[in-house]
Amino acid sequence: MKCNLYSITKPNSEINTFILHYQKLCKQFGTTLFFQDIMNNEILYAQRQSEKNAKKSYTKAFLPFIAEGKNIALHPDGKLLNSFDFSNLFKDQTQMNFFIGGAYGFDDDFLTKSIPVSLSLLTFSHKIVKIILCEQIYRALSIINHHPYHK
Repeated sequence: MKCNLYSITKPNSEINTFILHYQKLCKQFGTTLFFQDIMNNEILYAQRQSEKNAKKSYTKAFLPFIAEGKNIALHPDGKLLNSFDFSNLFKDQTQMNFFIGGAYGFDDDFLTKSIPVSLSLLTFSHKIVKIILCEQIYRALSIINHHPYHK
């Protein structure tokens, strides 16, 4: 399986150690984690204009990555799942695409093309969300593969 994680943010090397750790752990289940941080001049300009323009620029940046498999938008109003429900999203999938929006979140157009999921009622920085998401992906794979990590 391939898990793609796309984020509207500037690249940050501070979290690479954590990401590499979970990439290695997920390989034992035949899963690769791929990350792509997206930040360009169009997004920067749109964010200075308005929330609406910012959201539209995020959608434009993400649309090329909407692909086969499940497309999951991490969204505060998305469905809250426990670890077992989250692991069910992975069953019978060959590709999962996760999207972490920019400072203004997602516009409604993008949310109709994805499944909105919330990782918590709390708000986290992009750095923290990436680590939490990696850990939850590994946990989901552990549950599916009856690995004792989840216990």
